[in-house]
Amino acid sequence: MITSLRIRGFKSWADTRELRFGKLTGFFGSNSSGKTGLVQLPLLLKQTAESADRAAVLDLGSKHVVVDIGGWKDILCRRPQSAELSIQFSWRRAKPLSIRAPEDRSRIWLSGTDMRFETRIQVDNGTAEVAEMAYQFQDFRFSMERGGRTGYEIKATGPRKFAFVKSQGRPFSRIPAPVKCYGFPDQVRAGWQNAGFLADLTLEFEQELARLYYLGPLRDYPHREYAWTGTRPSDVGKNGERAVEALIASRVGAKEPGWGGLTLEEVVARWFGTLGLATAFHVEEIAKDTSLYRVSISTSKEAARVLITDVGFGVSQILPVIVLCYYAPRGSTIILEQPEIHLHPAVQMGLADVLVDAIKKRQVQIIVESHSEYLLRRIQRRIAEGRFAASDTSLYFCKMVNGESVAEPLNLDLYGSISNWPRDFFGDEMGEIAEMSKAAGRRRRKVNHSCEQSLLTPTSR
Repeated sequence: MITSLRIRGFKSWADTRELRFGKLTGFFGSNSSGKTGLVQLPLLLKQTAESADRAAVLDLGSKHVVVDIGGWKDILCRRPQSAELSIQFSWRRAKPLSIRAPEDRSRIWLSGTDMRFETRIQVDNGTAEVAEMAYQFQDFRFSMERGGRTGYEIKATGPRKFAFVKSQGRPFSRIPAPVKCYGFPDQVRAGWQNAGFLADLTLEFEQELARLYYLGPLRDYPHREYAWTGTRPSDVGKNGERAVEALIASRVGAKEPGWGGLTLEEVVARWFGTLGLATAFHVEEIAKDTSLYRVSISTSKEAARVLITDVGFGVSQILPVIVLCYYAPRGSTIILEQPEIHLHPAVQMGLADVLVDAIKKRQVQIIVESHSEYLLRRIQRRIAEGRFAASDTSLYFCKMVNGESVAEPLNLDLYGSISNWPRDFFGDEMGEIAEMSKAAGRRRRKVNHSCEQSLLTPTSR
């Protein structure tokens, strides 16, 4: 799981400082406060790792990937033409990574679960170049830095002496730039006889990014028919367009332990019932061997079964959220942007229970960007009840200060209370109530005055 993130020079973020991530991490705040940038950066790293272009420092996107951020001028739009983007990305493995000693493969040299990747990307007139990239593991820092007669230099610093040793018989040559923004080039491993383990660090970073799943705020409209070709989708799609395919594909194979002995469809049906959205949920093939399916629900025990297209829009909007939380592989990190869209306040509160349940039963990490006071209040309640730990929760309030984004950590105690509740966090509710009372008082006085005047005025005959 991701344990912390620090970004400098990205969009409206001059410096996020180090943001601690928990099993449940929430970013709240007003519109245009920088929340989206915090979830875009890990996704940019993920699509860079998946890109076939080894020379592209960052894959800034296209219509075919999750994040299409434009060009470097858009990332650094609040900075001068020559600027720097700095990223620190830390994560924790479920099991320790062990690296054998380069000089003695029978001995474990480094072992641990916590890892960190760092990179500094310098941009000059729209051209990006990696100035430095490094991995930190078990108090050692292994880095590539630009400079010197070799183009780039590799370094190792740590509590114990370690030096890279050149391979014998190989002519000295310039070290090329890193692969993308995070990979040691092949020339490093070939040119130094004890540098082979660096590939393990790069692979670990890629595998962590591969465990990242995303669902955007603009989810797909429901359909009267869904086609399934027999393949198993990797996720539900960035707009939830493959949620029904994932449901059907989950029928093949054993039930997942995190589903509590139920099928994934039964998990969804149970949550629909708990949230008060439906008493029955069905995914059925229209006719045998057609590969076409329809989704129907019953909104009450007495109601007839109807297609998902013929009920409230919120049902189709929460469906991919629930499916992704229980369909993504155990141990994944799931990013949800505004999962509460189109949901009734009561369902928004219930959505928090979906997230907590998935975290506890499936060991997933969830990062949510939200405007929902109801979702936050339910999280606080579950912490107060002891059903979720405050230590597993990291909440931030994002705001603009002097034209730059700032993420203020919310101090959450053991009982779910936030001691530093920001002013106008979800609007000025008390102010609205006070102004309503004042306005009501003025109208009453005006009405009373009009009534008094009418009583004093003689009636004309």
